Amino acid sequence: QVHLVESGGGLVQPGGSLRLSCEASGSFSSIRDMGWYRQAPGKQRELVAHITSDGYIVYGDSVKGRVTISRDNTENTVYLHMNSLKPEDTAVYYCNAEIPTGLGAYGYVWGQGTQVTVSS
Repeated sequence: QVHLVESGGGLVQPGGSLRLSCEASGSFSSIRDMGWYRQAPGKQRELVAHITSDGYIVYGDSVKGRVTISRDNTENTVYLHMNSLKPEDTAVYYCNAEIPTGLGAYGYVWGQGTQVTVSS
């Protein structure tokens, strides 16, 4: 079983910065893609950033230029650095990871989420 644990969320003022971390633990041979999504109250979950195992990155349109995703494959950890935060960035942030599920197939697991609140 694989677990993802996010950390680093909290309350930050507009214009501030945060770094989120997500560590994968458990029994798995490898992790392929990893990513961050967010969900604000009353809204659908949306992509924040996605990174493949070889470093190809995609950012969501609403955060481009303000966030940086990175990963440490030796630590099975993905990071999200967020700058110039706005009140509309307030949401629960979830990480996910693509792991082997057997017979050559892969599937995604999700963390429990970490709350980010941007407010003065």
